Amino acid sequence: MKNIFDRNHTIEILARIDKLGAHSQPHWGKMNVAQMLAHCSAFQDIASGVSFPKRGWLGIVIGGFVKSVVYNDKPLPRNMSTIPTILFTDKREFEKEKELLRQKTDLFQRNGPERCTTHPHPFFGKLTSEQWGICIYKHLDHHLKQFGV
Repeated sequence: MKNIFDRNHTIEILARIDKLGAHSQPHWGKMNVAQMLAHCSAFQDIASGVSFPKRGWLGIVIGGFVKSVVYNDKPLPRNMSTIPTILFTDKREFEKEKELLRQKTDLFQRNGPERCTTHPHPFFGKLTSEQWGICIYKHLDHHLKQFGV
């Protein structure tokens, strides 16, 4: 499985982010490209321990049982529900969001597994740093595929 802590995987993701344009259109979902970039940045804030969304009751009940959906080689399902606090519907500036995501992705990789949060994922619960690295890669891959890159 690909992991954002592997520098080669990070370089691949950054190159794919660079292929996005302000007018890139999604193949599925409701977010525009700038909102998606902001969403991915906000998710990295969770993994980095910058933000701490509360766990919902559904995640508490079943999150631990279904977290294997992230830790395999299968793509994430389209239109999967997301953490409400990182679902953006407001207007976002594409270039700003793109650069912010590039910076956060690079920093997350350079900081390494030891700098991952120890707080639980808002849905899946407790994750190891390796699981966070896989999760970040897979989440970015999912959304980049959403926009055809």
